[in-house]
Amino acid sequence: MQSLETKPFLLDIHSITLRITHEEFEKLCLDNPELRLELMANGELIVMAPAGWESSEKNGDLFGEVWTWNRQTKIGRAFDSSGGFTLPNGAVRSPDVTWIEKSKLANIPAGVKFPEVVPDFVIELRSDTDRMPKLREKMEEYRDNGVRLGWLIDPQKQQVEIYRLGRDVEVLEAPTVLSGEDVLSGFSLDLQSVFKN
Repeated sequence: MQSLETKPFLLDIHSITLRITHEEFEKLCLDNPELRLELMANGELIVMAPAGWESSEKNGDLFGEVWTWNRQTKIGRAFDSSGGFTLPNGAVRSPDVTWIEKSKLANIPAGVKFPEVVPDFVIELRSDTDRMPKLREKMEEYRDNGVRLGWLIDPQKQQVEIYRLGRDVEVLEAPTVLSGEDVLSGFSLDLQSVFKN
């Protein structure tokens, strides 16, 4: 019989709720790099389908815009949807786009897969298969854990929900541009490519 250290930790579930520890989550991710996974604060495992090609393109555009701004300002680091972070409540999340001010990442030891750090800014982009109530729960979780600014972008309705630390959600109908406000100072996002059909 193989020990747990050498035996792959594979995922084979069908319509069940699976709760695992942080250690099991890390092992699962290492043994199954092709899967898109998140861990809720209560230990519930979330398995996400790959993004469709249109959503993937839009995610790439969003990340590219934040990455380009960050490269010019050099005040933080930008991460795409494959980067996972552990929030103070214990959830491991991987927003579609994440930006973190540089000083928050300075003391993270090398080799940490999902660092305990609160992003400053996140974007979640609704795909055709996403349910808005679940996305709203994630956005509220980000805000409740200290994320300063978050955008939930719904291309289907051409709507954006803005989540700010300590404030109520603001809903914008068919905005053309979003401002990074005081979190991403000087950043603005043209939504034309995101809202195109």
